[in-house]
Amino acid sequence: MHTTLTDSAEEAARILNAGQVVAFPTETVYGLGASIQRPEAIRQLFEAKGRPGDNPLIVHIYSIEQLPEVATEINPAAKKLIERFFPGPLTLVLKKSPQVPFSVTAGLETVGVRCPANPVAREFLRQCNSPVAAPSANLSGRPSATSWETVYEDLGGKISCILKGEASTIGLESTIVDCSGSEPILLRAGAITLEQLQAVLPVISTRTTHKSGEAPKSPGLKYPHYAPKASLQLCESGETITAQPSSAYIGLSPAPEGVVKAMVCGNLEAYGRELFSFFRLCDTERIRLIYCELPANQGLGRAIRDRLMRAAGKA
Repeated sequence: MHTTLTDSAEEAARILNAGQVVAFPTETVYGLGASIQRPEAIRQLFEAKGRPGDNPLIVHIYSIEQLPEVATEINPAAKKLIERFFPGPLTLVLKKSPQVPFSVTAGLETVGVRCPANPVAREFLRQCNSPVAAPSANLSGRPSATSWETVYEDLGGKISCILKGEASTIGLESTIVDCSGSEPILLRAGAITLEQLQAVLPVISTRTTHKSGEAPKSPGLKYPHYAPKASLQLCESGETITAQPSSAYIGLSPAPEGVVKAMVCGNLEAYGRELFSFFRLCDTERIRLIYCELPANQGLGRAIRDRLMRAAGKA
């Protein structure tokens, strides 16, 4: 399959409207989109990613005016979060509308909904004929793609189009909050932190693990994610590291002696933004082991720890 590379949101939307799969930039990571009205395109999306069919997709909208097309029963908790954080890096799990097929929700009566803030994404979504179902634009299990070049690395020749934009400014997937029940629950940490959510909804609780046999309500809960080819060794801040041959390091503290590649991040925002691209760079350079410093489990550090634990197979 030929993959069209374009910087035109109009051209990319035209391809998606014709029933094809299109990758597009967002502020979190690049998304891999298909119209919710095109069952064959949704099937192709799962096939291109190698994604299990019981892993639900997030539906993307360009405006809250589209919410009635995808969701019903928007309760007071959801309304507060929408007013405060849409558009932005937040996904809400809501009762789905009949217009959203079960192939998108993995058979669930709920759907994850997001309105990205990235202007290229919003213009693309505005020109699409329907809301767009979109997981991250990478092969399943691999580090998410934060640039169009890494999308092409994974999916070139497997999808119809890549809408080129700038590199993702956040670099971590969206925060996910389940608002489909009586109390809101944080399902996946992200750039919108638990503390920010609790400032709006003090009753919000956390749940970042998935019970065996239970259908996951959001991506990132059931299957291995984010992993580079290299092995990961997770380290607490201040821990002494004796570097092994062909090893690398990423974190906030100074790099240990002996690593062949290091990414010392000036703050948590830089750590989140650079994490997946560093993993991919280490794969390119055939690094065998990556030491990853675990930040404190608060604020944005909670999201980074989550991705590191899952990438290391410890969550």
